[in-house]
Parts: sequence; C-alpha cells; structure tokens
Amino acid sequence: MDKAYVHGYDSRENRRLQDQANTLVELLHSDTSYQAGSRVLEAGCGVGAQTVTLARNSPNASFISIDISGDSITEAKRAVEYAGFSNVQFQRADIFNLNFEPESFDHVFVCHVLEHLSRPDNALAILKSLIKVGGTITVIEGDHGSAYFYPDSEAAHIAIQCQVELQRRAGGNAMIGRELYPLLREAGFNSIHVSPRMVYVDSGKRDLVDGFTKNTFATMIEGIRNAALKAGLVDQIIFDKGIQDLYRTTEADGVFCYTFFKAFAAKK
Repeated sequence: MDKAYVHGYDSRENRRLQDQANTLVELLHSDTSYQAGSRVLEAGCGVGAQTVTLARNSPNASFISIDISGDSITEAKRAVEYAGFSNVQFQRADIFNLNFEPESFDHVFVCHVLEHLSRPDNALAILKSLIKVGGTITVIEGDHGSAYFYPDSEAAHIAIQCQVELQRRAGGNAMIGRELYPLLREAGFNSIHVSPRMVYVDSGKRDLVDGFTKNTFATMIEGIRNAALKAGLVDQIIFDKGIQDLYRTTEADGVFCYTFFKAFAAKK
C-alpha cells in the first residue's frame, strides 16, 4: 500500500479486524463462493480475517493470499492453520508490484483494501490484468459517510471525521464504498453489480452491539485518538465526548447504522 496503514499493526487492531469479520460473515460473505478448481487471488489479506471465510466457503478452490505486511501474513497463516484449512498459500507482496503472469487467476477478491490506497484505479487495472477472460472480481468496502445513530451526537460525527481526515492524509479514502461502481467501470470491468450491505444495530441484536458497534466501529475510532490530537484535528474534550457518545448508542435505547458496499464485476 502507498503509505502506512492508518489503524496500525498491533494486537488490538488484529482483534478488531477479527471481530469485524466474524460478526459480519453472513452479511458480507453469504454469497461469496468459488467453484471447485478455481484459482483465486486474495489481494490484501491482512491478518486473515476474511481468508478463513473464503477457505471455508470454497474448500475445493485454491487461494493465493497476499499482503504487504509480513507480520500480517504471519497472523493470517496462523488463523488459517488454526481453522484447519489447507487450500490457501500466502505470499508477501505489494499490489503495485506483483510477479504473477497475466490472466493467471480465475477470480480476484479484495476486501477493505482500496480504502487505504491513493491509487485504487491503478490497483484495479493491475488486478484486472491478472484475471482470465470470463473471470470475476469481488470488492468490498465501507463508507464512513454512511454512519448514523441514535442518540445523535455532533461530537461523535466530529470524531468519525477525524478518522476520515487521517485516512485522507495517509493517501486513502474512508468513504470509497460509494465509488466502487465508477472505479470498476473506469477500470474496464463489465457486468458490474454493487449492493449496499447495511449493518443495523439495536439492543435486540446483542451480537452486533458487541461485535460491531463496540468492538469494531467505536474501537476503531477510539484507536485514532492520539493521532487525531497530535495532528491538531480536534479538541481532546470533544473527541472524548464523541467516543463516549458512540458507546452510548450501545445502550438499551441506542441505534447504530453503517453501510458496506459489495461489488461483483466480470472481465470480458
């Protein structure tokens, strides 16, 4: 990736990514599967949070999962081995400097990666060149502009905006979900289909209250506190109030909504 991963590479972030993946398996991956014998490239596997689901959903496909971080590759290998799957190979690699032969994969899978790249259009063009004619790409991204909640809070919106700005300064785009269709179209893909995947959370959905609102989203925003204060983006009191208000949405009368976007496209 172009610049540093804005969330960092520590154990807390690893746990957050795993919580997010485990909580959203059905929402994001109920329709993610590949036919037997397919060769699939997972571009940007991170700590393997999505890799385990890919291997489980398509046990007779073979996956090559790459990431630029050696530490993340180590974590991903551990996760897949612990889950008992043997249909994944890992390589440390940069999306912008790959050594695979053109048209050497049946499919490409990209999840929560484009948001961290300053050149997502170039990345998609490179990945398209690796797909066989008739093959597909699947892309999943979030959009921080889609977050809304009850009770509403100006301070919470400001804290979220700090995350958006830090990611922008790092070369990424935390609101890229809404851009998947034009990005794939510009890259020359066909049969593009994008579907919104809304996470709706109230106190009747305790698994999502804990797994998503608390342990995924609020934890992510809370994790950029020091960076936001150091960058002078926000007053400490306002930021801390925003985090408090995000956690407030997990109480009995609270509601939290966020939308991911999942795109399928073909190479013809």
